[in-house]
Amino acid sequence: MKTTLLLKVMLVLFLFSCSTVPLTGRKQLNMIPGDQIMSMSFQQYSDFLKQNPPVIGTKDALMVKTVGRNIESAVEKYLADNKLSSLLDGYQWEFNLVNDKAINAWCMPGGKVVVYSGILPITRNETGLAVVMGHEIAHAIAEHGNERMSQELLRSAGSVGLEVALNDQPEETKNIWLMAYGAGTEVAAILPYSRLHESEADHLGLIFMAMAGYNPEESVAFWQRMSAAGNGQKPPEFLSTHPSDQTRIDNLNKWMPEAMKYYSGKKSSNQNKSLNGKTIKIGGRP
Repeated sequence: MKTTLLLKVMLVLFLFSCSTVPLTGRKQLNMIPGDQIMSMSFQQYSDFLKQNPPVIGTKDALMVKTVGRNIESAVEKYLADNKLSSLLDGYQWEFNLVNDKAINAWCMPGGKVVVYSGILPITRNETGLAVVMGHEIAHAIAEHGNERMSQELLRSAGSVGLEVALNDQPEETKNIWLMAYGAGTEVAAILPYSRLHESEADHLGLIFMAMAGYNPEESVAFWQRMSAAGNGQKPPEFLSTHPSDQTRIDNLNKWMPEAMKYYSGKKSSNQNKSLNGKTIKIGGRP
């Protein structure tokens, strides 16, 4: 009986807590209200930077901010072109480099981005960095973190205990948050992005970097370098949640003609459509 009741509650929660992913139109479970997600994001980002002071004034730090601002403008234009600018309500973009050997980067809701210095030898230049930042920002725009956190909260706390977990168990919620967004190497386990999430972020990130003026063809070379970074040993932290394989390369090559239309500056007739021909609907409610 309890199991049946829980399943019914979960079904109701899904019906009233779903949004839509960019490009694919896929419905996703996002149980945490947007304003609450944003508030948590800003607090967690602030806490992280207090413990990990950002690098200031160096060439690399300036490169992170430059690439970030370029992709920010591309995201804003992309959403404006598709009449979806409201998705960025409450965003307060920040782009920071932290001095850490971990090969990692992430973006929290509201445009809060961190790049670890350890990934720069693999990105090599602005274009390689644009691959990483475009991909991570795409995860945020697609609300993958909210989806993962909702799933984990529901699994660990149960539907009845969800509100309690969010409001009365801050330490547990913080740990789930850090795992969901891959923020902080002190977290023992990171909730893995699914292959579906990765595909969505790769696709959308490719368009973002192209619109920002970076050649999307360079994304293939970057992921090949990332794949080789492990050298048969433990893979980089970035790969623990970002699997790099031939499927990813094949997909990037499949999407490349579309991305190159944005990069060349030519107006694509499919600009307001997804690749499957359906009108893009992001963040709507079913």
